[in-house]
Amino acid sequence: LMKRIISEEQINVVFHLAAQVEIGVGLTNPYLTFETNIKGTYSLLGAISECPKHIESIIVASTDKSYGAYGRDEMPYKEDYPLIPIYPYDVSKACADMIARSYASDVFNLPIIVTRFCNIFGPGQLNFSALIPDAIRCALGYSNFIPRGDGSQERDFMFVDDVAELYLLMGKALALNPKKYLGEVFNAGTNSIHKVSSVIEEIYNLIGNDEIEDIRKKMIGKKTTGEIECQYMDFEKVDKYFGWQPKHEFSSGLSKTIKWYKNYLKL
Repeated sequence: LMKRIISEEQINVVFHLAAQVEIGVGLTNPYLTFETNIKGTYSLLGAISECPKHIESIIVASTDKSYGAYGRDEMPYKEDYPLIPIYPYDVSKACADMIARSYASDVFNLPIIVTRFCNIFGPGQLNFSALIPDAIRCALGYSNFIPRGDGSQERDFMFVDDVAELYLLMGKALALNPKKYLGEVFNAGTNSIHKVSSVIEEIYNLIGNDEIEDIRKKMIGKKTTGEIECQYMDFEKVDKYFGWQPKHEFSSGLSKTIKWYKNYLKL
């Protein structure tokens, strides 16, 4: 089916963003996660390799979690770090990452870039297992917030508009100059970290919900399972190659995101 679609529609640029993205699903149903993220990737790239004439650019979305757990003193992740994941979701994305790079090798020579981005947030995200959508929905009074941990984990967050801009830059650059970019891996983030507890507090404060004290109490002593403690990215390499830096501060992106959910959840 994919081969037929690629061939009949003469698709020339592919953004492979599809995935099973929930860490919790990865823990409870690793088979589904492996089937979706690993098989999905090699099925797509296999189909492309059988009809490569029209393909000018392929961007494969990996993730910061492909790296696995490194110490805080080794952050931000660098593109040349070995991939050492152990949790199901993280392993599935690392496998897809390596499969993509194998198709970019001199065996297949497909024009592929692999991206490893930090946590992406913004309007339109309907995966309410993710921290920011869940906290916003709860702070707006549509659900009760159930903390997964004590809030000490540290993450980097990038606004979706910045991500979309970077993907378009990459897709165009790769199509125009495949030899320069083929097989390259690019991290992207804001080079800043936020504690999970601070993110939740900022959301509740921006919305004006004073239940944050109760949530702080609920987080005390909570421990997460199957999640990395500290992760963040810089944008040194993508800036060097594409002249790209994130434009949105976390707080301004969060305000835009909250406004979108207020309108969406009223419907």
